[in-house]
Amino acid sequence: MALLHALLLGIIEGLTEFLPISSTGHLLVAENLIGYKDAAELFTVVIQVGAIGAVILHYRDDLIARVVSLFKREPSSIKFWKNWIIATIPAGLAGLALEKKLSSLATLPVVACALILGGFVILAIENYVVKPTRRSKPDIDSLSIKQSLQVGMYQILSLIPGVSRSGATIMGGLVSGIDRSTATAFSFYLSLPILILASGYKLFKDGDKLSQISGGSSALIIGTIAAFVSALVVVNWLLKYVAHHDFKAFAYYRIVLGVLILVSLALF
Repeated sequence: MALLHALLLGIIEGLTEFLPISSTGHLLVAENLIGYKDAAELFTVVIQVGAIGAVILHYRDDLIARVVSLFKREPSSIKFWKNWIIATIPAGLAGLALEKKLSSLATLPVVACALILGGFVILAIENYVVKPTRRSKPDIDSLSIKQSLQVGMYQILSLIPGVSRSGATIMGGLVSGIDRSTATAFSFYLSLPILILASGYKLFKDGDKLSQISGGSSALIIGTIAAFVSALVVVNWLLKYVAHHDFKAFAYYRIVLGVLILVSLALF
C-alpha cells in the first residue's frame, strides 16, 4: 500500500510541479488524506528529481547547444547563463537562510491561505497588468538582466508552501513585461538549479531518515519515476496551452481548493 501511495504522490508531483497551483501544497494535502508518512519532507522534496528529469529531457537539445555555445563564448549563450544564475541566486540564498522558518509553515492552513491569496493575485495580474505581446514560441534570449533578477526575486515567494514556484516565476515574468511563452519556458529552466539544489541538500542533510518514510527507498524510486513521466506530459502540454490561453482557470482552481481545505479543517 505504501508503494501505491508513493506512485500516486509521484503522479501528483509531476502533474502539479510546473502548473501555477503548488505541487508542495497538493502533496501535503494528499499525504494527509491517505496517511502517508514523510520524514522531514524528504519524500516530497526528493521526488522533484523526476520533474527535473522531464525538463532536462524536453530541453536536452537546447541545453546541449547552450553549453557548447558557452565554451565558444558566444554572446547570446553567455547572456543566457548569466541571466539564469542571476535569477537563481535570490531564492537559493533565501531558502538556506529561512530553512527552519519555512519548514514550520508547511501546514494545511498556510497552504490553503496561500492557494487562495495566490489565486486572487493571478486574477489581478491577468485583469489589470498590461498584457505583453503574445508569442507562439518562447524567446529567452530577449530577456534582460533586470527582468531575470525581477523573476528571481519573485521566486523567493515560492518558498512559502502553497504559493507555487512556477506560479511565482511565471506571474512575476508577466509583471516584469515578459510574454507568456517566454515566462513559462524561463520558469522551466529556473526549476533545474532550485529543485536540484533542494533535493541534493535534503538528501545530504536528512538522508539518514530515509527508512522512516513509508515504503523506504523503494517508495522514493517509484515516486520519482512517476513524477518524471507525469511531468513530461505537463511540460509539453503547458507550453502549447500558454500560447493561446491565460492563467485564470488555474486561479479559480486555487481559490476553490483553498476554500475546500479550510472548510474541511473547520468541519473535521
